[in-house]
Amino acid sequence: MLIKPSLSLLFICLYFQFGFAQEMHQPNVILIITDDQGYGDLGTHGNPHIKTPTLDALARESIRLANFYVSPVCAPTRSSLMTGRYSLRTGVRDTYNGGAIMASSEVTIAEMLKNINYTTGIFGKWHLGDNYPFRPSDQGFDESLIHLSGGMGQVGDFTTYFKGDRSYFDPVLWHNNEQQKYQGYCSDIFTDNAISFIEKNKDQPFFCYLSFNAPHTPLQVPEKYYDMYKDIDPSKGLDNRPGRPVDMTEKDKEDARRVYAMVSNIDDNIEKLLKKLEDLKLVENTVFIFMTDNGPQQRRYVGGMRGGKGSVYQGGVRVPFYLRYPAKLRGGKEIITANAHIDVLPTLATLCGATVPTDRKIDGRSFQSLLENEDSELAERELFFYWSRKFPELNYNMAVQKGNYKLVGMTNSNAPIDHFEMFDLKKDPYEENNLLSKNNALARHLKTSLTKTYEELITSKNILDPPLISVGSPFENPVVLNRNDAGGDRGIWDQEEVFGKWAVSIEKGSYIARFKFIKAVDGGGKMILQTGSRIYQQKVSDQETDMIVMEKLDLENMEADLIPFYSVNNKRIFPFWVSLERIH
Repeated sequence: MLIKPSLSLLFICLYFQFGFAQEMHQPNVILIITDDQGYGDLGTHGNPHIKTPTLDALARESIRLANFYVSPVCAPTRSSLMTGRYSLRTGVRDTYNGGAIMASSEVTIAEMLKNINYTTGIFGKWHLGDNYPFRPSDQGFDESLIHLSGGMGQVGDFTTYFKGDRSYFDPVLWHNNEQQKYQGYCSDIFTDNAISFIEKNKDQPFFCYLSFNAPHTPLQVPEKYYDMYKDIDPSKGLDNRPGRPVDMTEKDKEDARRVYAMVSNIDDNIEKLLKKLEDLKLVENTVFIFMTDNGPQQRRYVGGMRGGKGSVYQGGVRVPFYLRYPAKLRGGKEIITANAHIDVLPTLATLCGATVPTDRKIDGRSFQSLLENEDSELAERELFFYWSRKFPELNYNMAVQKGNYKLVGMTNSNAPIDHFEMFDLKKDPYEENNLLSKNNALARHLKTSLTKTYEELITSKNILDPPLISVGSPFENPVVLNRNDAGGDRGIWDQEEVFGKWAVSIEKGSYIARFKFIKAVDGGGKMILQTGSRIYQQKVSDQETDMIVMEKLDLENMEADLIPFYSVNNKRIFPFWVSLERIH
């Protein structure tokens, strides 16, 4: 005899079939990071001038990490954010000088989430390598819309550099590694394409990395946003620390007006994105994160903290971090435990059910328990900060923080302990009172830890054996080598008479080489290309030119420095960029 199930039993079966599946549904992840937006560039952090209603509301609704730390500059922050590791482990040691290339062996958030069937997209700034095998598409992103190098209008982004003071408008960007011209303002373009990505993938888990290049220089912004601030005095009405007023020159004030305008544009774009999430009914099941990459580049309000971009003091490394996930986490609360960029990957792993890489050292840790209960405790650990060009300089602009205490070195490599500073950040968040003489034993302990961490990181495999750009690969042909990734003289940028080179891995073949110069060079000289022990040379006609071409250039398999220069009139002129196309 057939027995029909009762309605209650049927309801239970349906609950376990559908309700449990919904309970275990993977959350979407939207990670937004802005560029050079400091802690003080938000209304919710006490700035009376800036208009950020969307971000202020998001802060109120979110879990706020009140003591969240990053690196003092952008590429190191981004490599740590993507991998959960200190930047030096990944090969990233600078923002240019050939030091902003992240090793392809690193496992990114995108790769980690792709392993559990997420669709992944990046929109905006990457700054971790512009050539194969370091591009977003090589590091786990299904869709990418980016500018090159550290910023639009910078020398490494050769598709926008020559636009000058209009580089943020109607730009040529790179969509899935192909150049494409866009109409409009860059922050609007990146947001609109991120929204399109979300719409296309709304029925499956996605990771959207919206990485604004604003408000980084050049400070270009649509006029309607600038008009919001053109008449303000950004130095007035601030809640300054005693003895530390915000002294601003007229240029500082004008820069602040433009930065605030760029941030208000970002605020409007985030409002548009949040509205789309509401329309698509994705708010509840989306982990939504907002953060910035370091302190402000220009002098302006930074919440009374000491320092700015490039500094290991609080103003350079403490940034906003808001996380909202309504389906699982109660918002509207604040966490005071120190967390950092290295913690984002392991935290997303626990929230999304992914596996953190186990074949390498992950410096970060998950702070999920704090998100669930702000009163929970995590074991005390040390955080390491540094910044100097090319490579770290021991004890200079270097710090270690453990618990409430932070040791700062702004001194020589062999300096004694009394040349350092130590602060209790709980009692002295503005780093005004040096406690070193009062607790010399703790200071010495922290100095030992700082030196130990420095020695470990500076001998990382990817520092000793840095990443090489592939030349002749079928995955990128031709390859264009840009100034951001050029090594050689310290601080190489847009100089003409400068020694430069690229570290490359060449596949044997016949090539066409094109050498582009910033401005036309005199004719009658000789183009030189050195790869390892091989030197290729070609005489140039007497005509002035900004492009020299070498054809039928036979290159061998090798790992070497590629060194080009044009010799003319007792000058050695370094190209602006070099294109190498393998023809067979």
